[in-house]
Amino acid sequence: MAVPVIAIDGPSGSGKGTVARRLAEALGFHLLDSGALYRLTAISAQKKGVRLDDAATLAELARGLDVRFDSNDDGSERIRLSGEDVTTLVRTESTGAGASTVAAIPQVREALLERQRGFERPPGLVADGRDMGTHVFPCASLKIFLTASAEERARRRHKQLKDKGIDVSLAALSRDIEDRDRRDTERSVAPLRPAKDARILDSSGKSIAAVTQTALDWVAEL
Repeated sequence: MAVPVIAIDGPSGSGKGTVARRLAEALGFHLLDSGALYRLTAISAQKKGVRLDDAATLAELARGLDVRFDSNDDGSERIRLSGEDVTTLVRTESTGAGASTVAAIPQVREALLERQRGFERPPGLVADGRDMGTHVFPCASLKIFLTASAEERARRRHKQLKDKGIDVSLAALSRDIEDRDRRDTERSVAPLRPAKDARILDSSGKSIAAVTQTALDWVAEL
């Protein structure tokens, strides 16, 4: 039988990462954070001094990523790149901006496609990204496009960073989100957009618990 795949796509700051983790935990499914792979590629490029417009070298880095996804004792995520703990670095705004640039390169996307599809294994998978339902898993059992207003997404990210002790202006975050949205929607390969058969879920003004419950209700309908 086919492995059930729940694809959750959406723009930066829509809450899809948190919802995907909660959904995977509730269902007992595996989790794919596809964005982390692009972020790790950007980090690897920075460490090796590779320019973000060097498509061939970036694709080679993407294929050879030595990545390990772990959890800490409290259940929080831990990501290692070539043995180094890069969990905090992966989630910085500068890494996110680099990942958005890297993700627009067709050679890099192709290099990571097979690795992403390798996460599809029993008992099921919750895949979080920007092209999970349109490109990586076009036959997913359920496709959700999670969105929110740009203003709310900026406010959420601002709070997350402040809680981590990172000082950044709300105006700068708003500009960054607008830039990422433009790059993600205008790229030539697998641009950010809802799949034709996706269910749209606007998380503006809603709690993570409420959004997760809506997704679980949709899963129950399958």
